[in-house]
Amino acid sequence: MGHGHGEHFQAPDWKSYKINGIPELEQLKRLLAAQGLKDPWIRNEVWRYDPKFYGNEYRNALKSLGRGLKYAVGAMVITIAVESFMKKKKNGTAHESDSENGHH
Repeated sequence: MGHGHGEHFQAPDWKSYKINGIPELEQLKRLLAAQGLKDPWIRNEVWRYDPKFYGNEYRNALKSLGRGLKYAVGAMVITIAVESFMKKKKNGTAHESDSENGHH
């Protein structure tokens, strides 16, 4: 049944995701209850805060930062290089045309 791709994926039981012990989700539940509301899907956010999935908030922040930082730095380097090239080209062309016209 695995079609040669390793073990068959078994989705975890939804009942294993508990908001108890996760302060952010417990607070959200209290705030919603104060307004007479309930979020039946709140357990879907457990993975964002539960240490067994990611660790503490600092680690989560570093993971989020790392996802886009390499692309941002690459784009910045390319932008600076292109602007620098264009500036040199523009300045070089401007000086040549000025000397041709007798202006310095």
